[in-house]
Parts: sequence; structure tokens; C-alpha cells
Amino acid sequence: MIKEKLAEIEGRIYEACKRAGRDRKEVTLVAVSKTKPIEMIEEAMEAGIIDFGENKVQELTYKEAEIQAPLNWHLIGHLQRNKVKYIVDKVHLIHSVDSLRLAEQINLEAEKKNIICPILLEVNVAKEESKFGVYPEDTLELVTAISSLPHIKVRGLMTIAPFVENPEENRIHFRNLKKLNIDIKSKNIDNINMEILSMGMTGDFEIAIEEGATHVRVGTGIFGGR
Repeated sequence: MIKEKLAEIEGRIYEACKRAGRDRKEVTLVAVSKTKPIEMIEEAMEAGIIDFGENKVQELTYKEAEIQAPLNWHLIGHLQRNKVKYIVDKVHLIHSVDSLRLAEQINLEAEKKNIICPILLEVNVAKEESKFGVYPEDTLELVTAISSLPHIKVRGLMTIAPFVENPEENRIHFRNLKKLNIDIKSKNIDNINMEILSMGMTGDFEIAIEEGATHVRVGTGIFGGR
């Protein structure tokens, strides 16, 4: 079943890229495997998926240890500072950095492991009170502050768009994140590489791709509901 669903998602990614005049290779599909059993992850792996997204540190570290395959684990959920030490050397990318204090903690733990940890800044583009993330107008200041931390590499931006019935409503948010990304990139700040735009989920990933997403996070569309 997962294989069939992945084939359908793959087709939709391809068509969205085609409409936007983009190469399919420009978009990474992150299969959001939070709350899903290892058997389902293995099924997705058999279908060629290597990028998996988890919300919780404990779940990510458990699955990473159990599966022991060269996968790219993405932490996409809110990260507490006291949990950083458990994942800093196990993640391919942390999508959800939204404060200097969290970045400093990641830098500290990465230094202990002698690694450079790649991160994205989570931007609350729609300014929803229920969501984490730095506001767009404060993002450049945060990027500049983080740029001096030697064990972190800022690779771009992430957003969680509002839950809407009509995905077209989120186009403006994706467009604004892309614009912010370009603005920051134009500043040529040392240690800042704005190559990644992580935006779009099961309900709106096609719109996100049309607006420049490089990473889309699809869970329900692959694994079904909870």
C-alpha cells in the first residue's frame, strides 16, 4: 500500500515540478514517519525513500538505532534545548531552529562531538500564535547572530503553513518564505547557505513546489492517517 501511495506522491511531485519549469531532482521528499512503526518505514525504504522526518527526539533516536541503515533523519518538530545532545550527531538536518539560545545549545553539543550541524530556521510566516517559529521581520537578525557559531551551518528556511481547506490559500506564505530566503541570500553572510526551502505538507506540497520548495514533508499522503 505504501509503495502505491509513494508512486502517486511521486507523480504529483513530478507534475508540480513540470508546471514550475523545475527539475524533479531539485525536490527532496521527506517521508514524515512520526508515530509510525518501523515496518512501515522499512516498506518506504524498499520503495527507495532515504529521507525520513520525525517530530520527537526520543522517537528519532529509537528508530535510528533500530534500523541502523544509512538514512537521512530530519528533525521537523519543536526541539527543546535539553534534548539537543541526544540527536546532534544523528540527524541529517534540524528543520526547527527558532531562537539563538537553541542554536547556541546545538553549537555547544556539536562542538563536543567535533561536527558541524546543519540547520534550518523555522519561520512563522503566517504569524499563527499556536505555532513556533521566528517572525519574518526578525529572521535576518537571527541568521546574523547564528552565523558566528562555528559548529552550525544554516542551510535555509522552513515553515509550517496554516491548515487550510484550499491549498491555494497557502501560496502567499510559500511565496513570502521564498522572497525572504532570496533577501537573506543576497546579504552574502559568512557561514550562511540559503539553499534549502522546507515547506509544504500532504495537503499543499504541490503549491509549495510551484513556489520554490526544495524539501516537502509528506506523512499522511504516504503512511495514511494516525
